[in-house]
Amino acid sequence: MQVSEAVRARRAIKWYDPDHQMPEETFNKLMEHAILSPTAFNIQNWRFVRVRDPQQRKAIRAVAWDQAQVTEASELLVLCFDNKAWEHEPQRYWKNAPQEVQDMLVPAIDGYYRGNPQVERDEGMRSCGLAGQTIMLTAQELGYQTCPMDGFDFEAVAKIINLPEDHTIAFMITIGKGIKDSWPRPGQLELNEVMVTDRFA
Repeated sequence: MQVSEAVRARRAIKWYDPDHQMPEETFNKLMEHAILSPTAFNIQNWRFVRVRDPQQRKAIRAVAWDQAQVTEASELLVLCFDNKAWEHEPQRYWKNAPQEVQDMLVPAIDGYYRGNPQVERDEGMRSCGLAGQTIMLTAQELGYQTCPMDGFDFEAVAKIINLPEDHTIAFMITIGKGIKDSWPRPGQLELNEVMVTDRFA
């Protein structure tokens, strides 16, 4: 499948075959692509919680407006980010770069993030957004459907997955074999309504 085909075909699917199990090889391929997603300063701050335990899935469904896809999809991923990824041995993010690049960028990481929690959070949300789109498009190519979700109690899910204090949840994605198509795109705006050239009027 071409990227353009995956973009056009991807929809938020909420109805899944509850008996389908994604082969481990397929899941690994999916996640190997996910971790190629870009992050600022290459800090790779996303963290992926793969929820497999049925009881844990039921607990999350209970705090996610009882949305069936939480328990019926083959996979449930909670996309989180480590707010402090930038200070965890940052030299390893650039270990394969030329020395002059390392000497320039590694110190810049500290200067960019230290004492700036808003930047930590903003970058984490951006990173998870990019990784989430990679996951959804790759899943589409592999013959799976997905649904990005923010309709849940974030604090409750954080407790269920034992989220570390310095981590933040961005959103969840369900992945599986859809059994019902989504409705037609409900109201796509024209490009000229959402894009401006150079500056807003």
